[in-house]
This record gives sequence, structure tokens and C-alpha cells, in this order.
Amino acid sequence: MDISEDGRELAPEWVEAGNNACGVVRGCRDASEVAQHFVRAGWRSRSSSWHGYEVETSWCQLEIDPIDGPDILLNGVVDPQRFDELGGVLQGLGLSYCLELYEGDGTLVWEIQV
Repeated sequence: MDISEDGRELAPEWVEAGNNACGVVRGCRDASEVAQHFVRAGWRSRSSSWHGYEVETSWCQLEIDPIDGPDILLNGVVDPQRFDELGGVLQGLGLSYCLELYEGDGTLVWEIQV
């Protein structure tokens, strides 16, 4: 199941925060598969477009969208203190990925490539 109301909603302090995280999951054309992975990890998920999903937990909210080619685009907001935890969730997919964390002024502060 790629849609789930289970899991925690994004904490209020992150609702108004601007997007600070983006990334790409490589070798996966199906955003539903990525959303299912987050649901199995206890996150909430809902459809956000014909082929895209929004997943969230108390410290992170991401849009998951297919792009041309064999990759999935991720973007949203994450508690910077838990950025590495987001990488751990993605690592469970068994696919390569890249995640970037930005400050409010657009400065790249952390990058994970697996």
C-alpha cells in the first residue's frame, strides 16, 4: 500500500519552513515503490499528483516525483538534526541515491551520496 494515514504528521515548527532538502533516487521509475518504502518505515503517505506522492513524519515532509529516465526526484523539508536519519530510511531501499541539505539562503551544507 502506497497511501497511509498512519504515522505522524509534520511537526508545526516545520510546516512553515521552506524546502531545505532535495535528492534523487536512482534506478527506480516507480514513485509508488518509494512511497511504499516510507509507509513500511512508519511514515504517512498520500497521492500528490497522477504519479507523485507526499510522505511525512514529524521531522520531515517530502514530495516524491518521477522524472524523465530511471530516477525519482525528492524535495521538501527536513529537520537538519535528522538529515542523516533520512539517509538511513533511503538506504533501506537498496538503491543508490543523493540527498542534499540547504540553509535558508540556498547554501549547500550537507550532501549524502550512496
